[in-house]
Amino acid sequence: MYPADPYGGQAAAHGAERPGFHGIPDAGPQPQAPDHRRTEPEPRPDWDPGPGPDQDDHPFFSGGGDEADADDPGNEDRGRGDRKGRGRGRNGRNGKNGRNGKSKEKGKKRRNGCACLVVVMVLGGGAVGTTYYGYTIYQNRFGPAPDYAGNGIDEMVTVEIPKGAGGYDIGRALKAAGVVKSVDAFVAAQTRNPKGKQIQAGAYLLRKKMSAASAVAMMLDPKSQSNVLVKPGQRNVQVYADIDKRLELSPGTTRKVAAEQYKNLGLPSWANSHSQIKDPLEGFLRPGTYPAAKGMKPEAVLKEMVKRANENYSKYNLAAKARELNLKDPLELVTVASLVQAEGKTHDDFRKMSEVIYNRLKPTNTETNQLLQFDSTFNYLRGESNIHISEREINSNRDPYNTYTNKGLPPGPIGNPGDDALKAALNPTDDGWIYFVATDGMNKTEFAKTYEEFQKLKDKFNANAGN
Repeated sequence: MYPADPYGGQAAAHGAERPGFHGIPDAGPQPQAPDHRRTEPEPRPDWDPGPGPDQDDHPFFSGGGDEADADDPGNEDRGRGDRKGRGRGRNGRNGKNGRNGKSKEKGKKRRNGCACLVVVMVLGGGAVGTTYYGYTIYQNRFGPAPDYAGNGIDEMVTVEIPKGAGGYDIGRALKAAGVVKSVDAFVAAQTRNPKGKQIQAGAYLLRKKMSAASAVAMMLDPKSQSNVLVKPGQRNVQVYADIDKRLELSPGTTRKVAAEQYKNLGLPSWANSHSQIKDPLEGFLRPGTYPAAKGMKPEAVLKEMVKRANENYSKYNLAAKARELNLKDPLELVTVASLVQAEGKTHDDFRKMSEVIYNRLKPTNTETNQLLQFDSTFNYLRGESNIHISEREINSNRDPYNTYTNKGLPPGPIGNPGDDALKAALNPTDDGWIYFVATDGMNKTEFAKTYEEFQKLKDKFNANAGN
């Protein structure tokens, strides 16, 4: 669409002010035989119809000369005569109007010149508007997107990229933070970079006013990423320490926040169902990567971790599965998963380890008399990871998390289980496993169904350990 004609309404407006040729004041009657030889052309509604009685009298076309004469009382008759002469002279009937005819010719030229000027102005304005409009379309469709140059200024900013964000989502977040100049420039740079699609969710420490290409390269550099990684099986105490480090807080700050605000972090109603739980958030900081940069609050980071754990646990009908597996509630099921994660070494171990736990919890268990006897629970209460624990040390400790001296499960999870361990807790094997030994002391776990088989595995472990 071309720009509207800025003068398009003037002709109609002037015509609306006058009733027509015979309605001009002081013109008097104009007797004239009808002329059947010619027909006046019908005016075009979008432009001036050409010279006529109305235009002759308008100062815009006449230049104001006739108006000045008409204002002079002494020239009143001459003014009327001029008008009459112009009316008759049009058909060549006024012979004494030579001077007026010459004046009319000059006025006509003046009027035609003004009209041409109007046409040039309109067409010129339209051409300029059309050129600008076309240039804008070209720039929008084919021109390069607005972009900064260089590696940015010294001012740093933290940008959080949510999980599942695509190129345009990331570009919008960077533009809002003042990192890049336009979303399209970032998307184009990400597309050109062979590793551009590897940008993950998390927090990034970036410079303001960077070129899009520099922003992509910096986001791919691990040094710019400010995240906390929760590993499967990791204990909360280590997660808290990592958050403090990332947020540049004094040691112990996040742990204190967790102890004081755990009720406000979104835990499910069944999470804190045991009075002797050491950490209500244990088992509810879902493994994964989380934004954590200076300026963020530790409770905000913890809340996101709990939220993701809730979302994951809600995929499974934990209450029904707990009843099916003879457990009291979903918390015990998450506790089993944390034990599977801590004691199992490989993916293949998990389902067998899960069966060992359920078999030892059975009232009919006469092998261990419902004692789990897991080193991992004892290490949890001590805050250690030691595989060499003396029997005297174990037997003298009556803490609820010591599964050598207390029957059944510990009060709560001892770490944050991953998906593999959780699925194994929901679906154990059914082969009769009740014993296990990490025979190489590190990565290889072997299982047994009887105490005699267990003794052989234990001897194998002692031989490998040099005992």
